[in-house]
Amino acid sequence: MADFHIGDRAIGPDESTFIIAEAGSNHNGDLETAKQLIDVAADAGADAVKFQTFRAEDLYVEDSGGAEYLDDDRSIYEIIESMEMPYEWIPLLHDYARRRDIYFMSTPFDERSADELADYVPAWKVASYTSSHHPFLRYLAKTDTPIVMSTGAHELSEVGESVDVLRDAGADEVALLQCVAAYPTPLQDINVRVIETLIDEFGVPAGLSDHTLDPVTAPSAAVAVGASIVEKHFTLDKGMGGPDHQFALEPDELDAMVTAVRNVESAMGDGTKTVLDVEKELHDVARRRIHAVRTIEAGERLTTENIGVLRSGTNELGLDPKFYEEVLGATVVSKISKGDGVTWDAIE
Repeated sequence: MADFHIGDRAIGPDESTFIIAEAGSNHNGDLETAKQLIDVAADAGADAVKFQTFRAEDLYVEDSGGAEYLDDDRSIYEIIESMEMPYEWIPLLHDYARRRDIYFMSTPFDERSADELADYVPAWKVASYTSSHHPFLRYLAKTDTPIVMSTGAHELSEVGESVDVLRDAGADEVALLQCVAAYPTPLQDINVRVIETLIDEFGVPAGLSDHTLDPVTAPSAAVAVGASIVEKHFTLDKGMGGPDHQFALEPDELDAMVTAVRNVESAMGDGTKTVLDVEKELHDVARRRIHAVRTIEAGERLTTENIGVLRSGTNELGLDPKFYEEVLGATVVSKISKGDGVTWDAIE
């Protein structure tokens, strides 16, 4: 798998999952709210907090009509225009995030927004709807900055075309996120196994950009199938005005998600099957071994009447049960007390 880094963090299947807390435009045009979002992400233990940087005139045709799913009487253009993040915030939020020991990221949707962000982000995040904007992908690829690209509302073949564009334009570090472009996404549609498909098909780190309402299930499942990155929207309060708050996590839910991801990572282990230190007591006490069921004197032979396969408890450990047939008929050379384990030293 190709090397990939965000800042000084290595990203990949052998690394801790990189968690992006997606603040998006949930700052509602207020700088202090944006800083509070950074605080929430940092307190939850996320690795990065990500905003969105765009200009309506570079994103939508002006007469763009409405959007039924947003439940807003304004046109899409007007809604997007109201969500714009001022460019002058970028260095302020970057510095504030750095003080909180969390990476600042923001998704650019156009070239001039990318230019404003270039000195402040450790990686580009390409939104799903931009992932087939090949001219823009080429623009980002030439910056020699790692690229994380969501794949919602695109076929696998289209994702492949975009990956080829990025690589041909010089992008050496590319990661892909499974994403479903539905807000919220029904849990049964999130399809986290696509992460495995992306890894196998393109040989890159992959992960999940999740829009389900459940803070734990999809992110945990994603980590279990190999996600290197998990991204999820969050807000200070679902009741705040704006189109992205209702499907976002509240602070306690974001905290629960980060905790769940870290717990799943811990539970996954390294795949090595061995007897662990935490098993040692029951390895000795509860595994069954060959023991004397009565006292056996020297010179006697072992029979089904004087030995059995039993749990050892705190007694001397006997041979493993796989040797039971082998030791039947063996002569005892030293007395074996009732309950003691039958060992090779005791027989000939």
